[in-house]
Amino acid sequence: MGIRITLTGAALAVLATAGPLTGVAHAQGDLDCADFRFQEDAQEQFDLDRSDPNRLDEDQGRDDGIACEVLPHRGDTDVSVATALPTLGVQGGSGGSVGPAGFERAIGVALAVGGVGLAGAYVVRRRRATQPQARLKDR
Repeated sequence: MGIRITLTGAALAVLATAGPLTGVAHAQGDLDCADFRFQEDAQEQFDLDRSDPNRLDEDQGRDDGIACEVLPHRGDTDVSVATALPTLGVQGGSGGSVGPAGFERAIGVALAVGGVGLAGAYVVRRRRATQPQARLKDR
Protein backbone atom coordinates (compact mmCIF):
# COMPACT_ATOMS: atom_id res chain seq x y z
CA MET A 1 0.00 0.00 0.00
CA GLY A 2 2.86 2.38 0.83
CA ILE A 3 4.51 2.04 -2.57
CA ARG A 4 1.24 2.88 -4.34
CA ILE A 5 0.82 6.06 -2.36
CA THR A 6 4.44 7.01 -3.02
CA LEU A 7 4.16 6.37 -6.77
CA THR A 8 0.86 8.19 -7.01
CA GLY A 9 2.27 11.16 -5.11
CA ALA A 10 5.36 11.25 -7.34
CA ALA A 11 3.24 11.11 -10.49
CA LEU A 12 0.98 13.90 -9.27
CA ALA A 13 4.01 16.01 -8.31
CA VAL A 14 5.47 15.59 -11.80
CA LEU A 15 2.21 16.51 -13.48
CA ALA A 16 1.58 19.47 -11.18
CA THR A 17 5.04 20.97 -11.59
CA ALA A 18 6.12 20.08 -15.12
CA GLY A 19 3.14 21.54 -16.96
CA PRO A 20 3.04 25.07 -15.52
CA LEU A 21 6.83 25.45 -15.61
CA THR A 22 7.22 24.93 -19.36
CA GLY A 23 6.66 28.64 -19.91
CA VAL A 24 9.24 29.55 -17.27
CA ALA A 25 11.94 27.71 -19.15
CA HIS A 26 11.44 30.02 -22.09
CA ALA A 27 10.82 33.16 -20.08
CA GLN A 28 14.26 34.67 -20.52
CA GLY A 29 13.75 37.05 -23.38
CA ASP A 30 16.23 38.35 -25.85
CA LEU A 31 16.47 42.13 -25.83
CA ASP A 32 16.48 43.97 -29.13
CA CYS A 33 16.91 47.61 -30.02
CA ALA A 34 13.13 47.78 -30.43
CA ASP A 35 12.83 47.13 -26.67
CA PHE A 36 14.46 50.50 -25.88
CA ARG A 37 13.21 54.01 -26.53
CA PHE A 38 16.55 55.79 -26.17
CA GLN A 39 20.07 54.83 -27.17
CA GLU A 40 21.36 55.54 -23.67
CA ASP A 41 19.07 52.85 -22.23
CA ALA A 42 20.33 50.31 -24.74
CA GLN A 43 23.91 51.36 -24.06
CA GLU A 44 23.41 50.86 -20.33
CA GLN A 45 22.18 47.31 -20.95
CA PHE A 46 25.07 46.70 -23.36
CA ASP A 47 27.61 47.95 -20.80
CA LEU A 48 26.38 45.39 -18.23
CA ASP A 49 27.85 42.61 -20.38
CA ARG A 50 30.30 43.67 -23.07
CA SER A 51 30.18 40.22 -24.68
CA ASP A 52 26.85 41.46 -26.10
CA PRO A 53 24.60 38.41 -25.54
CA ASN A 54 21.60 40.46 -26.73
CA ARG A 55 23.40 41.55 -29.90
CA LEU A 56 22.68 45.24 -29.37
CA ASP A 57 25.81 46.25 -31.30
CA GLU A 58 24.76 44.61 -34.56
CA ASP A 59 24.69 47.62 -36.86
CA GLN A 60 26.30 47.30 -40.27
CA GLY A 61 30.06 47.44 -40.18
CA ARG A 62 32.41 46.28 -37.48
CA ASP A 63 31.38 46.30 -33.81
CA ASP A 64 32.22 49.67 -32.32
CA GLY A 65 30.87 49.26 -28.77
CA ILE A 66 27.92 51.59 -29.37
CA ALA A 67 24.56 49.89 -28.88
CA CYS A 68 21.51 50.63 -31.06
CA GLU A 69 22.92 53.62 -32.91
CA VAL A 70 19.64 54.13 -34.79
CA LEU A 71 17.75 55.03 -31.60
CA PRO A 72 17.34 58.70 -30.63
CA HIS A 73 19.30 60.20 -27.75
CA ARG A 74 17.59 61.65 -24.68
CA GLY A 75 18.69 65.17 -25.54
CA ASP A 76 17.18 65.14 -29.05
CA THR A 77 14.24 67.47 -29.54
CA ASP A 78 12.62 65.26 -32.16
CA VAL A 79 11.88 62.03 -30.32
CA SER A 80 10.34 59.70 -32.84
CA VAL A 81 10.51 56.04 -32.13
CA ALA A 82 12.92 54.42 -34.53
CA THR A 83 12.79 50.72 -35.18
CA ALA A 84 16.12 49.06 -35.64
CA LEU A 85 16.44 46.75 -38.59
CA PRO A 86 18.42 43.68 -37.60
CA THR A 87 21.02 42.61 -40.10
CA LEU A 88 21.57 39.06 -38.90
CA GLY A 89 18.06 37.59 -38.81
CA VAL A 90 17.48 35.38 -35.77
CA GLN A 91 21.07 35.91 -34.64
CA GLY A 92 20.40 39.67 -34.69
CA GLY A 93 17.33 39.27 -32.53
CA SER A 94 14.42 39.15 -34.96
CA GLY A 95 12.38 36.01 -34.64
CA GLY A 96 13.04 33.05 -32.48
CA SER A 97 10.92 31.25 -29.96
CA VAL A 98 8.95 33.08 -27.29
CA GLY A 99 7.60 29.98 -25.65
CA PRO A 100 7.43 26.23 -25.93
CA ALA A 101 6.27 24.91 -29.27
CA GLY A 102 3.33 22.56 -29.48
CA PHE A 103 5.52 19.53 -30.05
CA GLU A 104 7.57 20.37 -26.94
CA ARG A 105 4.44 20.36 -24.80
CA ALA A 106 3.32 17.10 -26.44
CA ILE A 107 6.68 15.47 -25.67
CA GLY A 108 6.44 16.60 -22.04
CA VAL A 109 2.91 15.26 -21.66
CA ALA A 110 3.92 11.99 -23.36
CA LEU A 111 6.86 11.57 -20.98
CA ALA A 112 4.68 12.26 -17.96
CA VAL A 113 1.96 9.84 -19.12
CA GLY A 114 4.62 7.23 -19.95
CA GLY A 115 6.09 7.56 -16.46
CA VAL A 116 2.69 7.14 -14.86
CA GLY A 117 2.04 4.14 -17.12
CA LEU A 118 5.32 2.50 -16.13
CA ALA A 119 4.58 3.10 -12.46
CA GLY A 120 1.12 1.57 -12.91
CA ALA A 121 2.56 -1.43 -14.74
CA TYR A 122 5.02 -1.96 -11.90
CA VAL A 123 2.22 -1.91 -9.34
CA VAL A 124 0.12 -4.37 -11.36
CA ARG A 125 3.08 -6.72 -11.88
CA ARG A 126 3.96 -6.64 -8.22
CA ARG A 127 0.35 -7.27 -7.20
CA ARG A 128 0.08 -10.27 -9.55
CA ALA A 129 3.33 -11.67 -8.20
CA THR A 130 2.04 -11.56 -4.60
CA GLN A 131 -1.49 -12.87 -5.26
CA PRO A 132 -0.60 -16.58 -5.75
CA GLN A 133 1.12 -16.58 -2.37
CA ALA A 134 -1.98 -15.14 -0.73
CA ARG A 135 -4.12 -17.93 -2.24
CA LEU A 136 -1.83 -20.62 -0.90
CA LYS A 137 -2.03 -19.17 2.61
CA ASP A 138 -5.84 -19.24 2.58
CA ARG A 139 -5.94 -23.03 1.93
